[in-house]
Amino acid sequence: MKRPDIVIVGGGIAGASLGAVLAERARVLLLEMEPSAGYHATGRAVSFWEETYGGLAVQPLTTASGPMLAAPDPAFSERAFLSPRRTLHIGRAGDAAARDRLLAEFGGKVALHPVDPAGLVPGLRADWTLGVLEPGVCDIDVAALHQAWLRRFRRLGGEIRLGTPLRRAEARDGGWRIETDGGAIDCGLIVNAAGAWADDVAKACGVAPLGIAPFRRTVVQLRVPAMPSAALPLVMDLASQFYFKPEGEGRIWLTPHDEVPSPPCDAAPEELAVAEAIARFEAVVDWPVAAVERKWAGLRSFSRDRAPVYGFDPAVPGFFWFAGQGGFGIQTSPAAALLAGSLLRREAPPHAVAGIDASTYSPARFR
Repeated sequence: MKRPDIVIVGGGIAGASLGAVLAERARVLLLEMEPSAGYHATGRAVSFWEETYGGLAVQPLTTASGPMLAAPDPAFSERAFLSPRRTLHIGRAGDAAARDRLLAEFGGKVALHPVDPAGLVPGLRADWTLGVLEPGVCDIDVAALHQAWLRRFRRLGGEIRLGTPLRRAEARDGGWRIETDGGAIDCGLIVNAAGAWADDVAKACGVAPLGIAPFRRTVVQLRVPAMPSAALPLVMDLASQFYFKPEGEGRIWLTPHDEVPSPPCDAAPEELAVAEAIARFEAVVDWPVAAVERKWAGLRSFSRDRAPVYGFDPAVPGFFWFAGQGGFGIQTSPAAALLAGSLLRREAPPHAVAGIDASTYSPARFR
């Protein structure tokens, strides 16, 4: 590749999706520090498309992404990335305020229906009396989506360099000089899509960090032969203490919904978190746990107000932030990439995201 117009740092869902948008009209180089793209957060996600997940700041991005994930352009993918799931938000009597807040915040934006949870989850313990059904929720084929973004990026002429961390960068001559283990790279713009490493990348470029913080999330795969059906909804606690969803016959993916502050790293599960997850699960349903088949952890990275960050740094105009996407970067990736692409090109957003207020996500709110 000739001198790239844009270098994207990070090959997860953020960098891959934005790269696929930008490569339509620019020479784009993607730098990934690991031997494979998506090794950290993207490759460990228990992802679903749920409009209430992530809160009100994230919902417009999720809603706009839905049609693009359900019926993608054939040039992007020959099949949909979504399959029906539903979410059942459940709670005990003391969670009534959380239930009412969910209904009030998303009423008129998202289809939500108060229900008797026992009718939807056989074996639910008697104290779980509150339920809200979110029928539009879908599972996401994360691996297929990530690979589709990368294929489109390459097809449009984008280049990926694996095992190539950005060591430092210096603004010069209206662009950047990037130092890597494989040599220097000159480019016009840098996009920071480095996830848990976003603040570290900023500092390596001489840009003040925004306070994007990584948090560890633990997941376990349990074998539960008594689980009634693989078609059960995703079950999510109104008090944010767990969620679990079927993963085929007799298996579930479960998290204690932990958010443990962590340095950027190759995250690993802690036994205490695994035990806590199982204890919470056993307090919800009477399905005996036959085995813990897998356990893993990933890092979710949040800005200080928990909304994503898209836009040029106000103090360093050639440095573009595309980070802080928490646990919702996959379900919002089509809309986020289109919106960020329009911001980087300084043009009006395309129709699919025209109604989204991009200022909500500007890094200027932290400066």
